[in-house]
Amino acid sequence: MTTPRTDSRPHPSAHLSRTARWAATGVLTASLLVITMDMTILTIALPSMAAEIQPTSTQQLWIMDVYSLVLAGLLVPWSAVADRWGRKKMLMLGYSFFILASLLVVVADSAAEVIAIRAFLGVGGAMIMPQTLSMIRVLFTDLRERATALSIWAAISGLGSALGPLVGGILLEHFSWHAAFLINVPLMGAAIIAGYFLLPESTVGSPGRWDWVAAVQSMVGMVLLVWSVKEFGKEASLAVPEALAAFAAAVAVLAWFTLRCLRSDSPLLELRLFRSRPFTAGIIAALGSTFAMIAALLLLAQWLQLVDGAGPVETGVKLIPVAVAAALASVAAPVLSRRIGSRGVVAGGIILAGAGMLYMGLSPSGVSYPVILVAMLLVGAGVGSLAVASAMIMGGSPEDKAGNAGALEEASYEIGGVLGVAVLGSISALVFRDHLTSLAGGLGLPEELTDPAGESLGAAMHIAGEAGLPDLASSAAEAFTDSLQTAGIAGGLLMLAVGVAVFFITPKGTQAAH
Repeated sequence: MTTPRTDSRPHPSAHLSRTARWAATGVLTASLLVITMDMTILTIALPSMAAEIQPTSTQQLWIMDVYSLVLAGLLVPWSAVADRWGRKKMLMLGYSFFILASLLVVVADSAAEVIAIRAFLGVGGAMIMPQTLSMIRVLFTDLRERATALSIWAAISGLGSALGPLVGGILLEHFSWHAAFLINVPLMGAAIIAGYFLLPESTVGSPGRWDWVAAVQSMVGMVLLVWSVKEFGKEASLAVPEALAAFAAAVAVLAWFTLRCLRSDSPLLELRLFRSRPFTAGIIAALGSTFAMIAALLLLAQWLQLVDGAGPVETGVKLIPVAVAAALASVAAPVLSRRIGSRGVVAGGIILAGAGMLYMGLSPSGVSYPVILVAMLLVGAGVGSLAVASAMIMGGSPEDKAGNAGALEEASYEIGGVLGVAVLGSISALVFRDHLTSLAGGLGLPEELTDPAGESLGAAMHIAGEAGLPDLASSAAEAFTDSLQTAGIAGGLLMLAVGVAVFFITPKGTQAAH
């Protein structure tokens, strides 16, 4: 059972004008843009950073992964703290964490220090992300206004992920890799000033006691789950003893966490929200859409740079259409939902994204940028349905559980992205290795070169350049193109299945954007 509001304090939006509500939404979405950019900006900055601080291969992986690991682990606990302490206060603290962590990069001169900074950024990100959703939920009582605000939120979320590599490339053309961190300082500084004046405070009237055991269970379970899935993806195999042990532990801990929450009168996370079919469908849609978006961006960025020969900035520019399509579709989705219903928009959008991936995988003309462009536009347009999925999630939860709903939605994005990269990345890696071995064998290239080259496209291109073997480079490009298409087919089929599932789970007549 959910706990109703019992306090006598005025509703956060009671004395806010329409202009003030939208100004507050502007602050929330702008800070979200910084968080989502930070997830992908290092994909461009890492080579320059590695050349200076010379991290080991393991340290490089931790530099990339620790941000999402910490963020995933703290989403639920920080959201529960914000419900009790104040969502505005939590946002201000998160902004401050981001500024402090970003400034520390000035004195960082080792890989361990950069890893610590990225972890610190993850702490701040977990403070910010769920609050951007929960505050929009309580700011807008009108369903139409709320749907529009959430569509803007969804558009900015997708835009940030695509802008990260572009912004990183532009910064590296003029500054050192430190700029990829320092760019956060003025942006979050502006968010603190604007948030202080424009954001109302929001708390839950009777949140219940703080369950520290459940908080620890949530953190440990989520970190183990995300880490194990990442390890499976890196090794392109399920036969990884450490990852299998971590995954088993994650399942056990999260099952324990689930039982504890379901048995509690005041759970840290209200899992009974899943009794609402629209809420459940929205979570599945968020997870499935992110699965396609993040994995597609990662694989396409590699193809554009290492096969098509685009530079970092050019790659960022060529990836922008997917974000633009997602942004436009996010704004249009609530309007379309009012005409054909939320079920048709969300399920249809996911199926459209799946069709985009299938088009790339099954294109008879092979892979070229025009083919990729069409695929990106379809994927972006389909992912735009997340605007309505978010309205289903937040609208399907009581106001006093907005923090819980926001944490669950953000967790679904995080897990969806990790799963997408792991599953589609593994499929791509396996196909690449198999095809490269076959092609290189036909050319008579020695095994001592083809075996390490089969580890990744980047490794193959480096070895081909060092050894002066253009045939190996062309074979690697052909193998990766084949692997990209295979991943597109697998991802597309899975997206179609998710779309069908969402259609049947969502009750007929569901309307999240009146």
